[in-house]
Amino acid sequence: MIIEGDFVETIEKLIFDVKGLVHPLDRVIAYIRYIPDENGDRVREGTRYRKIYLLREREKFLREKYPRYLYKDPVFNTFLQAVPVRYICRIYKPSERLREMLESSQLDEVEKSALKLALLIKEKAGLALDDIGVTGSILVRLHKEDSDIDLVVVGEREGRRVYEAMEELFNENSVQRYSMEELWRLYEFRSMDTLMSFEDFVKIEKRKILQGLFENRDFYIRLVKKPEEYGEKYGDRIYTPLKKARIKARVLNAEDSIFTPCRYVVDVLEGDSRIEEIVSYRGRFCEVAREGEVIEARGRLEKVIDKKRGIYYRLLLGSSRKDYMILLESTT
Repeated sequence: MIIEGDFVETIEKLIFDVKGLVHPLDRVIAYIRYIPDENGDRVREGTRYRKIYLLREREKFLREKYPRYLYKDPVFNTFLQAVPVRYICRIYKPSERLREMLESSQLDEVEKSALKLALLIKEKAGLALDDIGVTGSILVRLHKEDSDIDLVVVGEREGRRVYEAMEELFNENSVQRYSMEELWRLYEFRSMDTLMSFEDFVKIEKRKILQGLFENRDFYIRLVKKPEEYGEKYGDRIYTPLKKARIKARVLNAEDSIFTPCRYVVDVLEGDSRIEEIVSYRGRFCEVAREGEVIEARGRLEKVIDKKRGIYYRLLLGSSRKDYMILLESTT
């Protein structure tokens, strides 16, 4: 099964990163990430590649060059980037890449740091080797000397153990939190794709523990539930996008805020009172708020028809640059 954290490559050598855990039978919901480009700054097997960062640029590229990787999904009722299974020529699995690195004697400095951090977390959290893997540019061998370390941990129990372990690793100074200068650097990059003030950004990012520095290199850890733990199969719920909405709400439950996709159960204080939860498939919206805290969020209001639960409403974040979630009242 292909899930969040995996990458897929098409017959045209286009490389996509997989989003979420719910996919149609005939295709994989995934966003274009690396494209062949003779002027690209990354090289693999004789082919130069370029990384596409912004969501709007990814969609523009596909619309102009490969429109078959854009389609209107009948369950999510919106246009998505997705790869038909028949066009996939290779699947990249994070745990397989980590195992290859463990057995290799010819790793570069980026790979060495990634392997060292993965094994450090594995030991601290008591994971099996198959529970953790390397994703991002290292997974597809398109990393550069200054590339980040992107790790993924699969399994709900495993993810929660890693979250606890990371707090210990920060306290031991095995990994480091971002300084204000480093947060500013991160803000300048993120603000290209998500609008918020630096003050609001710092309130959220300074306390996150799934990101930081290891051996002077940025790292980010993605926690992903197993598909059977996620509790949703394609077609179990039908989503209908309605409009853009902004709410002020108190977080009632944030236990799934550390996973990708992330979820916050909320009580709306101002705005559409029908909204019961805030959801995002983007890692930057993880760890934003804790139980009892008051937030303001802007996203897309969606009506959800669930076969078991009935009708409810949610706020989806991350489909627009104007989407955000900020802290108004924190518990720390």
